[in-house]
Amino acid sequence: MAGAGISNLQQRIVVGMLGIPLIVWFTWMGGGYFFVLMLVCVLCAVNEFHRLLSARSAPPALSLFLLFSFAVQLNFFLPVVEPWILFLIILMCFLVLELFRTDGSSIVNIGASMTALLYVNIAFGSLVEIRQMEPMGFAYVLLLFVCIWSADSMAYFGGSRFGGKLFKRKFFERLSPHKTWEGFISGCAGSVFGAAAVAYFDPDLRVDFALVAGLFIGLLSPLGDLVESMFKRDAGVKDSSSLIPGHGGVLDRFDTVMFMSPLLYCYVYFVEVVTGL
Repeated sequence: MAGAGISNLQQRIVVGMLGIPLIVWFTWMGGGYFFVLMLVCVLCAVNEFHRLLSARSAPPALSLFLLFSFAVQLNFFLPVVEPWILFLIILMCFLVLELFRTDGSSIVNIGASMTALLYVNIAFGSLVEIRQMEPMGFAYVLLLFVCIWSADSMAYFGGSRFGGKLFKRKFFERLSPHKTWEGFISGCAGSVFGAAAVAYFDPDLRVDFALVAGLFIGLLSPLGDLVESMFKRDAGVKDSSSLIPGHGGVLDRFDTVMFMSPLLYCYVYFVEVVTGL
């Protein structure tokens, strides 16, 4: 019967109401709790990325991707060697393995596989690193999440309400035909507002640091969605998976977080370590 099913927006709202408090709780707990959350995200994301790679190349077995990702994430949480050493070992393994494979292009297979592992693992590994920056780790990760959630919400409703009324040209029509400049501007405002809210409720978080981060996240976060859209369009799929109702897969839901987390890590590192502020 028409209209009997739950709409995509309703699914997104329900998942958000259940998922956001859970994510915040894991982030608040930190330590092994947050590591487990990130590890689950990594393994799911790598699984989805392997599916995308398979549409355009012949990547090695998924089990290798999962094993390598587990080792990299564990090393982010309990450092034994520098991360670049692990990635170098992974690259060498792929190079040697490709000598014994005849499927597809060796250059494409190795390049695509390393892109997937680097992007996913550095993204979520950056969150693990940020969370362990005591005593402000929780505030920094929460700042990122709140800014992105606020930007997404404001961009959606701003684009729906004002899209096309001020700017006739779309934001990036080639990869995302529904994004508008009005939505982008609304998202930037939402990110800054979210940053101000986090700073207001956490007196230990510097207001200027939070507002700059909020503007930085608002301006650059749409690139995360566009990057993932680029991957999906190249693979010829609409969603990376159907794991999360109304959202698609982990790559779909965390695309902006994945793109922004290494950049936030660089920002925090520059402010805390380089400038000493």
